[in-house]
Amino acid sequence: MNYNKLVFGGHLDSDETESGSDLFPLFSQQEEKESNKLTVPESLPILPIRNTVLFPGVVFPITVGRDKSIKLIKDANKGDKIIGVFAQKDPETEEPGLSDLNTIGTMAQIIKILRMPDGNTTAIIQGKRKIQLGEQISSEPYLTAYVSPIEIEDEQQDKELNALISSIKDTATENIELSPNIPSEANFALRNIDSDNFLVSFIASNLNITLAEKQNILNSTTLKERASMVFEHLVRENQILKLKDQIQSKVKVDIDKQQKEYFLQQQIRAIQEELGHDSPDKEIQSLRERGAKKKWSLEIDEAFNKELDKLLRINPASPDYSVSLNYAQTLLDLPWNEFTKDNLDIKKAQKVLDSDHFGLEKVKQRILEYLAVIKLKGDLKSPIICLYGPPGVGKTSLGKSIAKAIGRKYVRVSLGGLHDESEIRGHRKTYIGAMPGRIIQNLKKVKSGNPVFVLDEIDKVGNDFRGDPSSALLEVLDPEQNTTFHDNYLELDYDLSKVMFIATANSLDTIQPALLDRMEIIEISGYTVEEKIQIAQKYLIPKQRVMHGLKAAQFKLADAVIETVVEEYTRESGVRNLEKKIAALVRHNAMLIASKETFNPNLSQQDIQSILGVDKLEKEIYQDNDTAGVVTGLAWSPVGGSILFVESTLTRGKGGMTLTGKLGDVMKESATTAMTFLKANADYLNIDYRVFNNWDTHVHFPAGAIPKDGPSAGITILTSLASLFTQRKIKPFLAMTGEITLRGRVLPVGGIKEKILAAKRAGIKEIIMCHENQKDVEDIPQQYLKGVKFHYVKNMLEVLDLSLMEELVKNPLDLHIDIKQDNK
Repeated sequence: MNYNKLVFGGHLDSDETESGSDLFPLFSQQEEKESNKLTVPESLPILPIRNTVLFPGVVFPITVGRDKSIKLIKDANKGDKIIGVFAQKDPETEEPGLSDLNTIGTMAQIIKILRMPDGNTTAIIQGKRKIQLGEQISSEPYLTAYVSPIEIEDEQQDKELNALISSIKDTATENIELSPNIPSEANFALRNIDSDNFLVSFIASNLNITLAEKQNILNSTTLKERASMVFEHLVRENQILKLKDQIQSKVKVDIDKQQKEYFLQQQIRAIQEELGHDSPDKEIQSLRERGAKKKWSLEIDEAFNKELDKLLRINPASPDYSVSLNYAQTLLDLPWNEFTKDNLDIKKAQKVLDSDHFGLEKVKQRILEYLAVIKLKGDLKSPIICLYGPPGVGKTSLGKSIAKAIGRKYVRVSLGGLHDESEIRGHRKTYIGAMPGRIIQNLKKVKSGNPVFVLDEIDKVGNDFRGDPSSALLEVLDPEQNTTFHDNYLELDYDLSKVMFIATANSLDTIQPALLDRMEIIEISGYTVEEKIQIAQKYLIPKQRVMHGLKAAQFKLADAVIETVVEEYTRESGVRNLEKKIAALVRHNAMLIASKETFNPNLSQQDIQSILGVDKLEKEIYQDNDTAGVVTGLAWSPVGGSILFVESTLTRGKGGMTLTGKLGDVMKESATTAMTFLKANADYLNIDYRVFNNWDTHVHFPAGAIPKDGPSAGITILTSLASLFTQRKIKPFLAMTGEITLRGRVLPVGGIKEKILAAKRAGIKEIIMCHENQKDVEDIPQQYLKGVKFHYVKNMLEVLDLSLMEELVKNPLDLHIDIKQDNK
């Protein structure tokens, strides 16, 4: 508190001296009441002040430097001496306008103007009452504006307010005693203040707080609120003063203690040397010798030796010693410019990849291309690949296979559920228990600067108040930036450009767009039944036999048996559940062999049912076309493709539409678009437009407990409604997928391969899709397309021509019955 700079509040008579050092009488309760009754003029000259706030009742000198302010002070002093004083929002503003001032200020009276020896003009002013700033009147020769008074209601004295005022006095008195710079007159002044309002204003004006905090106190509307704010600042200042006092009293004791510890430490070192133990100096020398053998740059070498020099100056018993020692050891353990040699035999690498995984040709081709360029050029930044596809297709295990194929070490980090940015960038070493991020930690673990680094489940990274890990990964996965990756713990740049990062994801929707842009996306789609049979025979069954200790002759499965397991006991794009079922079958034979019972090495269909049970999955199959309004669509989910039935029916009503099946907003909008398009093109289908006003439509998507969303069911919904209102049959064994627009255009959708595989499993023979999806179909091997005919369309009318038959369903609904009655 700056009580030594204070001119204590009150009233000045005109015949006072101009020395500027007089102690003014304090603001009494009576003067406070009179000030609150003063009439506030409609407009006042406005004096902007900076670096302080004027409170009602408080008197202090203001040195006036601006020409406008000097003119204002002189003119007001010749008149009624009343001015408006408002604090500037920004003290640096030289020519403040009305918008640069706080809206709450103080009406003040000029008590005296002093001419100082240095030529400056100092005005002594006293705050009278709070006012609010209105509209500007003029800016020349100085700022004038409308003002309005802020009425102060008399507050009832209660116990809480009395206790608060008493605490403020006690704390302020204690602060004065703790601070050697505050004169004793300040205590006298505090004891003689009889107005609670003035006491709060008096202390607030002299607190060591910011201008904004003082303005907040002035802005407060009640005495209790102002008192609470002032008390809070007083307590904080009191704690700082007490802490300073404690520090000063401890300095001498600490110096003596350090001297004592130094001598004791020297004695401990001498004893350790006599016993043959390594002293801290020898340990540091050992680290320095190891550092001399490292292949790091001059910058890192300097940082390392600087840390060792710092260790020599630290007491080994100090916590800082272990922090610095751990940091130095981390620098030593990292593989600076230490790389494993790549296996550049492309044929051998391909053989390894093929032996571990079936299919996945795009990924294998990309790795072999990388090896070929390294073989020709000798150096190349490692690719940053993101393998994207449903669970169980081998994304994570592929990373291990790639490491094995090119002769590199393998590292895997699971990012699922990661929320803390420090997990990637590390913690600053000043924190207790600080450590590097997961990237640096794993490189330290494998002792290689160019491993295959799998970032598993990158689509499941979260973010919260601790930071956004996906943003931290931007630097890791950017080839232009990761040459100088900055870990907060190391505080040195580390080169990650030789690391081959392979990210895995089930969905691209949740990955940050900037992060997605930095990675090379390779889609791994689901497997067909034929592929799963091959994978089971070549990989899964041999693996499970080895894991359970069986020989090849003790367990075999025919292709037909594996097909039964795939179709009736699993429903997935990958092979994870298939492996679990095969493991159950292997365990059954293992138990019989261990029990020395008779067993069948070639399990049959009947054996499968007895071992795995009868809990078969219902196979998705095409249903008949005998009912109007039932159409087969194609859907995609993270676990693969499936067929989706759209059912619609009519009831007599007033043209309403109901949608059920736990649908998302996008699917609901598709249904609305389909209905609007159908109404607009009713003549094309020979539908009487009056039908729409006499019948209610209900569209349902079965499996009501499963959430459904997305635009790809658009053409299916429209075809269902068209079939319903025309009562025409849908072409048999037909499925479709595509988004529609209000103009009837058909737009492309994703997940084509998974949808085609689902259609084949269900017995579908014809598929309708957007013509722009033709390129996606051409990318699929021909063996997956056998037995399916594709129709590529551009608009919805083509879809309706292809899907609706001229034949009506049995017992068609007479949609015109109501219309006929209306016509009668």
